[in-house]
Amino acid sequence: MNRLSVTIRIWLLTLILCVVAVTLSFWRADLPIALYCSQFTRQLNILGKGLASAVILSGEAIVVMALVLARLIRGKISPVAETLAVACLTSMCAYGINSSVLKLYFGVADPADVMHGSKHAFNLLKGSSDSSFPSGHMVLAAAFAGVFMRLYRVSIWPLSIFLLFGACLLIVGDWHFLSDVIAGTFLGATVGLLAGELWKVHSGRNADLGRPN
Repeated sequence: MNRLSVTIRIWLLTLILCVVAVTLSFWRADLPIALYCSQFTRQLNILGKGLASAVILSGEAIVVMALVLARLIRGKISPVAETLAVACLTSMCAYGINSSVLKLYFGVADPADVMHGSKHAFNLLKGSSDSSFPSGHMVLAAAFAGVFMRLYRVSIWPLSIFLLFGACLLIVGDWHFLSDVIAGTFLGATVGLLAGELWKVHSGRNADLGRPN
């Protein structure tokens, strides 16, 4: 069995586990957890404004532009800087697809709207970019982390802890349901790992082309 088939099987198994976890969470855990965490909403409002998706996306865009400028001036940048640029671009693209396609398709109301009377359900093709499922923040973070995890294995544990902390914060702050976070993490990590793998192959091909015959 070659490496690609093993990777695909692992991904499919993870997808099945994700679907099961999202389903169980959506119907059994989302509302009780959101109801409990609603008591912490006011205390975390300021943090939510500082970590809004627009702020994070703006930061990533600035980083990418700075790295591109450095590449133009110096002629090259370090492998870590290249990975950072790829991670930021992957994160931004994954977020855009999630907000413009998936959220509109699933149409799940966020915890605040549900607490004010909206039904916690999938409203297919009736959503907006402000819908809750999947979590845009987790897509953003997991896609970024996935690139580094694929290219620098030493980063797996630190970034896993970072993602877990971010997921807990989103749930405790009542910005997202548990199912939103699970789906967003899976989607973002998938995109990030794939982008990291493609960049690794691309970099390897460049290295091969640069070697003397």
